Amino acid sequence: MNEKETSMPDNTAIRTALWRALHLTADARPPVFEDETGLKIAAPEEGWQNRPDMNADFTKRVRASILARARYVEDIIVEEINRGIKQYVILGAGLDTFAQRKPTLASQMEVYEIDEPPTQSWKKQRLTTLGYEIPKWLHFVPVDFEKASWWEELQKSGFDAHKPAFVSCIGVSLYLTKEAITSTLSQIAQMAKGSRLAMTFYLPLHMMDKEDQPLQEIALKGTRESKTPMISFFTREEIAQLAITAGFKEFKTISTQEMTPLYFGDRTDGLVPASGEIFLVATT
Repeated sequence: MNEKETSMPDNTAIRTALWRALHLTADARPPVFEDETGLKIAAPEEGWQNRPDMNADFTKRVRASILARARYVEDIIVEEINRGIKQYVILGAGLDTFAQRKPTLASQMEVYEIDEPPTQSWKKQRLTTLGYEIPKWLHFVPVDFEKASWWEELQKSGFDAHKPAFVSCIGVSLYLTKEAITSTLSQIAQMAKGSRLAMTFYLPLHMMDKEDQPLQEIALKGTRESKTPMISFFTREEIAQLAITAGFKEFKTISTQEMTPLYFGDRTDGLVPASGEIFLVATT
């Protein structure tokens, strides 16, 4: 099959990869997060930086949030490896490039990327085209979320349910129903003792800073038109209640905006994260 004929991932996955790449040319050094691999996989048309959704000034704050959440998750991965966790599950992996960018680190774990079959098929083909080998510790877990259980498919791929794991799920909850989110959290809360989750949620539009609302309104319109609408938004209190209902005894919330001192404190370009995205970090 010709590469052009294969299914493509959704626009959100591509856009996220391009924003990470744009950071390396549009923002000051040092980078908050370095990812040129996602750009290679996405292979956008020449002049992609001139797309309206790549406007460096207009997208600055949301781009910073994308960087903050990616950096935060990989900082947690280092912590998890140091405490002996050997399994890493990426729910809604999209164009995640951890395995390609940091193979020495990633190879210390069994990495499971879970996503829709068309996205994974396309991604694997792109990796092969670019010359990346698929190491034995990297597991692609294609799941049609409407027809199959991601948990069952994960175990079929070699995941050991009796051992703890780190699970990340970023930029996904927006597109899931509350029922699906509740079910996913409940399943993760039942994982082996010592497992850890980092999952992002979005505030309702009216609770975001006013300067972040115009871009979010554009995103809402765009996803509706592409038939992948953003449907789930939560206050911080509602996120905490989701964790309690799922059965997590230990958890915290932190926004990407609150990561400003961690990753953006000494910058000279005024790059700071937007206000909308909140992490739930929970441990079983």
